[in-house]
Order: sequence, then C-alpha cells, then structure tokens
Amino acid sequence: MIHHPNTIPPGTNIPSVVNAIIEIPKGRRSKFEIDKKTGLFRLDRYLFSSSHYPGDYGFIPQTLAEDGDALDILVMVNEPTFTGCLIEARVIGLFKMKDKGFNDYKVFGVPNSDPLFAEYRDLSSVPPHFLREVEHFFGTYKQLEGHHTEIQGWATAEAGIAEVQASVDRFVDHNKPRIPGA
Repeated sequence: MIHHPNTIPPGTNIPSVVNAIIEIPKGRRSKFEIDKKTGLFRLDRYLFSSSHYPGDYGFIPQTLAEDGDALDILVMVNEPTFTGCLIEARVIGLFKMKDKGFNDYKVFGVPNSDPLFAEYRDLSSVPPHFLREVEHFFGTYKQLEGHHTEIQGWATAEAGIAEVQASVDRFVDHNKPRIPGA
C-alpha cells in the first residue's frame, strides 16, 4: 500500500525525533525523489560525479523548508536501507548550505533505535572524518552538472531541532485553509 508522504506525521517526538522517509540509500549514485502528485518514488537522475551518498538521504514529511520542498535529512547508518524506508531518526546536527542561492539545509540524524548510535546526541559523537566526507560530497556532487553549492558548515543539534520545528510550523501555516477576502 502506498501512502502519500503528507499522511505520515513528521515524527514521534518532534522536533528532536523525526520520521525520515528515505529517497536515496547510502552508497548510491541514483537520485530518487518522491513524486509530489502520486507519492511514488521516481528516478530523477544519476549523479554526474563518481561520488555516492554518504548516508541514507531523504526528507521529513509534513515539513516545508526555505527552498519550498520538504526538509532534507541525512541519516548516518552502518548499512543502507532502501528507497521508501521510514526511519525514526534522532536529530544530532544540521548541515548548512546554499543551492541555487537558497538555503538548502540538511538535518543530520541517527537511527533512534539503533544501539550502535545510542550514545550519539550531538556532532561531538561523530567521527570528524565522516563530517568532512559529508561536506565534500555536498560541496562537489553537482559540479559536473554545472551547478555550484555554497557550503556554510555544521551547526549544533539544537540548531537542527530548531530548523525541524520551523519547517513543521511553515508546513502547518502553508496548509491552513484560507478564507477568501480575509
């Protein structure tokens, strides 16, 4: 059974524990995206570069980021899951970047129920080299397509949690019924 992403709540303990719907599993070059009309996943493109996603990548449902899409999330996993997988993720940071001149922030999380990540509460738990891999990936993955991204760096778990809350609030406000002439 297919559920439209807007029928799935943004998380179980918003804003610190979120639902991540995975579009692109760790290690893939295939760029899958949710089709907003059907709720199905479609192949958007293959990355032009030889880079691959450093973690499971997707979005938090019922959120609206500054770029007009659902808020992106990168989940640090040991094993890739699959496109369409729902992961309950604990927010431990925020990766800040701009794409095409717009803020394109990525929440950074870990699977909330995975015992290997039970102690991860903020970026200080993450191996520094992994953080550099994420920076490198997002700084270069669109270069061969002729696009430039601007890396702004990492922010705290608190900043990630605040971005989740702001995106949930933006989604709710955007979807409020409007009374004509009011």
